[in-house]
Amino acid sequence: MHVAVGDCVALAVYLFTFILGLPANLLVLFVYVRKARKRGATPNVVYALNLCLANLALVAWLPVKALETLLQDWMLPAPLCPIYNFFLFSSLYGSCLFLTIVTIGRYLSIAFPISYKRYRRARISCFISAALWVLVLLHLGLGMVAEGGAYFVSPGEGDASACYEHFNASQLAVLLPLRLEMAIVLFLLPLMVTAFCTLRCVTLVWRTCLPAVGKRRVLFVALSTLTAFVVCYAPYNISHVVGFVLELNVSWRREAMLTSSFNVFLEPVVMLIVSPATSHSRICGRQSRLSRMEAHRRHCDTLTQEPVANVRGVPTLSERSKPGVDLTRVSQD
Repeated sequence: MHVAVGDCVALAVYLFTFILGLPANLLVLFVYVRKARKRGATPNVVYALNLCLANLALVAWLPVKALETLLQDWMLPAPLCPIYNFFLFSSLYGSCLFLTIVTIGRYLSIAFPISYKRYRRARISCFISAALWVLVLLHLGLGMVAEGGAYFVSPGEGDASACYEHFNASQLAVLLPLRLEMAIVLFLLPLMVTAFCTLRCVTLVWRTCLPAVGKRRVLFVALSTLTAFVVCYAPYNISHVVGFVLELNVSWRREAMLTSSFNVFLEPVVMLIVSPATSHSRICGRQSRLSRMEAHRRHCDTLTQEPVANVRGVPTLSERSKPGVDLTRVSQD
């Protein structure tokens, strides 16, 4: 059985993704479920669990994709083809939207800590998560209309068949505009929002009194999320735009899809970085407590040496509430 170089690369990516993605997402699931049981559900916990479940759904179908690539044939029953693609694309676009909402929450917790804390409720996050899933499933449901009873299974080379590879004119008439709309609504707009929130987070934190180590950590967390967003989702969505312009199903869609599978193990890394155990907000909180302790110690020394000195060693309430001291504490959950 001859396997092309491109197929070997795809198989390597699927294997690598499965080996790293399964334990990584199970670890994230364990960390955040444990967090929810100990301290209760918070917005970050809700969004992280949604991301984790979306990734696990994709990981569960990766062996099927690898088998199809190896055999160059769709061996499963035809009705499973749209089901497979349903889980694949729901994971892709669902993860895209949830990464965006996590970034928005991080920005609001830094820019508007008091106002955001008022609405930072797990129930509200559950409603937002449900709305995002409805948005994704609505688009995918419209895409299923284009199958026309053929389940997107088409003849390949020889006696082989292919799943979601070849489309007739009537299917393309529905899929091409829908793909363009999905690329704009489910990728381009979230990307713009994610980029804005990321840059604002970096700007706000950089202006605070945090030490250089804390600032670098915040910069790393923010930019790693944005980088994962672009690397994972940009190539495949660009293929949607090119396909609509050229009015065809571009031949390199599968190669573009390979980078989308990276989100299965890149997102758990990002979520573990911002998890309660390693969150940059805890560094900020510890730094602020140490600063207050140091200020109090200096105040006591001043009182000992100069009894009549002005008692200004202890920071006032307004000073303690300056940006960069405790404003990121609300983001630790």
